[in-house]
Amino acid sequence: MSLTMKAVRIHAYGGPEVLHYEEPPIPKPQPDDILIRVRAAAVNPVDWKIREGYLQNTLKHHLPLTLGWDISGDVVEVGPQAAGFNIGDEVYARPHIERDGGYAEYIAVRASEVARKPVTLDHPHAAAVPLAALTAWQSLVEAAQLQAGQTVLIHAAAGGVGSLAVQLAKARGAKVIATASALNIGLVTELGADQFIDYTRTRFEEAVKAVDVVFDTIGGDTQARSWQVLKPGGILVSVVSPPSKAIAAERGLRRAFVFIHASGEQLTAIAQLIDEGKMKPHLHTVLPLAEARQAHAISEGGHARGKIVLHVAD
Repeated sequence: MSLTMKAVRIHAYGGPEVLHYEEPPIPKPQPDDILIRVRAAAVNPVDWKIREGYLQNTLKHHLPLTLGWDISGDVVEVGPQAAGFNIGDEVYARPHIERDGGYAEYIAVRASEVARKPVTLDHPHAAAVPLAALTAWQSLVEAAQLQAGQTVLIHAAAGGVGSLAVQLAKARGAKVIATASALNIGLVTELGADQFIDYTRTRFEEAVKAVDVVFDTIGGDTQARSWQVLKPGGILVSVVSPPSKAIAAERGLRRAFVFIHASGEQLTAIAQLIDEGKMKPHLHTVLPLAEARQAHAISEGGHARGKIVLHVAD
């Protein structure tokens, strides 16, 4: 193994031009880490928000920083305190977001944050899963405690998070109402949505009543209008901004704000659902690692159907 690797890093905050394709040293794993050779890394909105500097006061990063916290690859080194993995294992992970990420040929990740990748997926599709699926799991399963027979309204159901949330909700036996544009009706219906709302033509609050859970991945006006469709005791879960405590109390509703955490245990459960055919990721495009700037431009455009993935190594 050489001492350096190909990676995309930032040395300052700013636009896509601060993304640099370069050759930093290969990271040295801590005792509880495993070193992963990255085969593919997904691009998520949090990547370019960090790149722009929006989260400087929230997250503790040190520049230069390797972006990308959604990876699939294989184990090449196991720390002395890292249990459960062997060299050669194919794994996937959403690494801790305050450490260097996966736009690189190698990444050191805590063993507790890693799981064996779904055997039914190749590396690009596996890399598309962790962050989005953990977001859906921690919102619907942990925060909302979604149960069979309940009804959930999922906003932006054709996106990377929304598309997995629809499938997870169906796997748990819930009725799913999905919002997206008419362009995505085929995709969202194929994912299992029971009711589709074209948000460009219909105001969802006029078509939906008395749902148990609203899953908000948009925020702003969409979040504000979502209170109207919940039944008493229902819950509004957002991954964008904290729902109003005052409105929840006034209306007898619950609220939750989810900023996801890494979990190898949850990724193991998600891999099982995928291998059982109950969930599958959808890719928008796969680009070479060196084209990370283009990948960010697509992500920032806000209209990707599924996940954007960087091919790192064969």
